[in-house]
Amino acid sequence: MEKDNIAVGLDIGTTKIVAMIGKKNEYGKLEILGIGKSKSLGVARGVVNNITQTIQSIQQAILEAENNSGYKIKDVVVGIAGQHIRSIQHTDYISRSNPEEVIGENDIQLLIDQVNKLAMLPGEEIIHVLPQEFKIDGQSEIKEPIGMYGGRLESSFHVVVGQASSIRNVGRCIQSSGIELSGLTLEPLASADAVLSQEEKEAGVALIDIGGGTTDLAIFKDGIIRHTAVIPFGGNVITEDIKEGCSIIEKQAELLKIKFGSAWPGENKDNEIVSIPGLRGREPKEISLKNLSKIIHARVVEIVEQVFAEIKAYGHEDPRKKLIAGIVLTGGGAQLKHIKQLVEYITGMDTRIGYPNEHLAGNSSEEISSPLFATAVGLVMNSIENSTQSAVRMELVNEQPKVVYRNVNTPPQPPVQQRYEVEENYVERVESFDDHREVRNAVSKEESTETKIRRSFFDRYVDKIKDFLDNAE
Repeated sequence: MEKDNIAVGLDIGTTKIVAMIGKKNEYGKLEILGIGKSKSLGVARGVVNNITQTIQSIQQAILEAENNSGYKIKDVVVGIAGQHIRSIQHTDYISRSNPEEVIGENDIQLLIDQVNKLAMLPGEEIIHVLPQEFKIDGQSEIKEPIGMYGGRLESSFHVVVGQASSIRNVGRCIQSSGIELSGLTLEPLASADAVLSQEEKEAGVALIDIGGGTTDLAIFKDGIIRHTAVIPFGGNVITEDIKEGCSIIEKQAELLKIKFGSAWPGENKDNEIVSIPGLRGREPKEISLKNLSKIIHARVVEIVEQVFAEIKAYGHEDPRKKLIAGIVLTGGGAQLKHIKQLVEYITGMDTRIGYPNEHLAGNSSEEISSPLFATAVGLVMNSIENSTQSAVRMELVNEQPKVVYRNVNTPPQPPVQQRYEVEENYVERVESFDDHREVRNAVSKEESTETKIRRSFFDRYVDKIKDFLDNAE
């Protein structure tokens, strides 16, 4: 019987869409079985603005991942981002009817359900309700209240809110691509799972994920998520500035940024020049690398200063909230030359580039270990946590009907024993495909309290989106 949980993450970005298939190996590391990439044509600043083009891009990425891995994708965990995302801090409590009974999961779920009923602005919905510290009868700084006695259970929450229409548009694209939506995760949280260590989360760290259309921020302290934000600027605005400043086409501007771009103008000498071919027989353009760096530097400074303003809003200057581990940069924008030094100069905080290779198996390719794929790796890890069987082998899907009928109807012929063993193996695999839900339910019973709470909320939220999409048919 096939015991591996095959997990699939789908990162719908502004510049690229990535479908990644993976499983845990015997050492607990993530083994990537296949990856598919496509140019994102229907997404702007993390928000779907063209359903048809987005569906085509998703289907292209899914098909490439299936061909590379030999697995057929059934459902995916999708990352949610975009300029419509905001977060709020909220404190709530419940009074327990019987303080003589110990606090259980039901009490915490009751408190979370109460927070889910908060009144939001028109068109907004709650995406995440993340409990932080608990307080029982005035006793504060309790991280695990289950098993304790008390009458008043109170908790502070980090609540992530987004536009309902934007989330449903993503759900519509997934459904129309022929696959199911098994979960939603805020993209900076997925990236954090992929590139941050538990020690960094305990010490205090700010993760900055610089994507094509948005820059995502997630702040952790004492192992708990404290603040999230989405800045509506990313690598694309840098490319746009180069295009306008140098009077060249977008494709040339992107190549210039990747090959010769630097966030620190002092690195380039005045006589360093790159020649760009002219359009349709026109004269080539000569562009100074120093001027190119000045254009990039101005925009990167603007993005970093906006992120730093969010870090200050969290209260970084308070000694109790100090981020000892500093800043971790990830995403495609983190590959820009000298960006680490510029961030350190602006913020005065220790900075490193975040690679997802800590959680990847040793034989993973260098491409997958790039900061570019941090979110996709995090989404696959999230899918594994949910114990989903998101893909099955192509040969199992293709051979299933033929094998079952042949095993029943074909008269035995030599060598009988060898042939029967092959058929029995196939039938066993077919059963594992049919019964994967029972396996998932059995595994889920052994999950931790925190995961149970988070999953129960996500299951209901994903079901709500599915109901909406079905009714909209």
